[in-house]
Amino acid sequence: MGRAVGEGFLSLWILGAVLVLAAVRKVGSVSLAIWQVMTAGALAVLLTGQISPAEALHAVNADVILFLFGMFVLGEALCASGLMSRFSMVLCGGAKSVGQLVGILLFSMGLFSALLMNDTVAIIGTPLVLFLARRCSIPPKPLLLALAFSVTIGSVASPIGNPQNLLIALASEGNPFVTFFRYLNLPTVICLAVAWLVLRFFHPGLFDRPLRIPSPEPVKDPALARLCLVSIGLVLALIVLKVGLFFIRPGDDFPLSAIALAGCLPILLFSPRRGSILKELDWSTLAFFAAMFVLMAAAWESAPFQRLAIQAKSRLDSISEILAAGVLVSQVVSNVPFVALSLPLLRGVGVKAAMALAAGSTLAGNLFILGAASNVIIIQNAEKRGETLTFWEFARPGIPLTAACAGIYGVFLAVF
Repeated sequence: MGRAVGEGFLSLWILGAVLVLAAVRKVGSVSLAIWQVMTAGALAVLLTGQISPAEALHAVNADVILFLFGMFVLGEALCASGLMSRFSMVLCGGAKSVGQLVGILLFSMGLFSALLMNDTVAIIGTPLVLFLARRCSIPPKPLLLALAFSVTIGSVASPIGNPQNLLIALASEGNPFVTFFRYLNLPTVICLAVAWLVLRFFHPGLFDRPLRIPSPEPVKDPALARLCLVSIGLVLALIVLKVGLFFIRPGDDFPLSAIALAGCLPILLFSPRRGSILKELDWSTLAFFAAMFVLMAAAWESAPFQRLAIQAKSRLDSISEILAAGVLVSQVVSNVPFVALSLPLLRGVGVKAAMALAAGSTLAGNLFILGAASNVIIIQNAEKRGETLTFWEFARPGIPLTAACAGIYGVFLAVF
């Protein structure tokens, strides 16, 4: 990429323009989606010669794209079949009070996020919590907050819990499931409990209200639901196999993308609804990631960024600074681009730095609404159904929760 280095600041100017447009998402009266902004940036660095077509193609991480594709297929099938909604309703059926319901939602949605990726659970969970709020006469905002906080916190502990963790896992040595579980599992459980306490504090009296959960509705598509169960079984079996190989035969391994692709195969091969599932897939997110890889590669190879990287790398041995940067910078840059830019700086600085980057960039989603795509998904889906969360309604509990969770992860990473 000699041309990119020689050109100097142009790729950084393009990156800066992309980040500004991604934050404001508007030019005059025209509203822009984040994937459109990122794609325009990738085209700009290509057309101005900051990166060649061959280099751009090489920059796209196929493992990430294939993994996301597979999980999106599974998530869309779970939603279309009605299986996830029914399972969640059965899970919540034992709740005798609003406090118990919020606790079940926090821990169950957190677990689902660790296995199925948080954006998938955000899509499925929004209509579920609004249905529960309506049928049980509960204010919807606390349940929407519980969903948003749970999918963010729960996804911290898994290399497949969110896109930025996936980037970190693919760039790390060793078995990512073992590493994430070792360093981030216990503090994640504690942080989910802290989220319950924070929500209880900001909604006094509500958590003690008794309730009765309505009976679960039948699965909408039993045949597709059965295929989804097979797919989930394959995903879980391959996760167990990948962890087991790390201990039994460390030399034998397979990529993370194989887990997601194997999981979606039963649906794509045997479901007559494969066409509609593929049509409804989140193709814009896949375009966002492909474009982001191209733009970040061009920016990384520019001479000014290389000089900045040399200066920044000397400070990346501080867990607290990495956590703080992940939480704060991700509010402006967005967590996935922030991680993509930060990963080259982490080479050789240790696994704890990578885990701090995962925790900080993900916890950014609990501070403000725009800190995570899953928050935007939840609010957009809620607004379609007549509900919403304002910036301040989210930030009031989000600020103390983020501060507490960052402290918890920081202590665990420093001590263990």
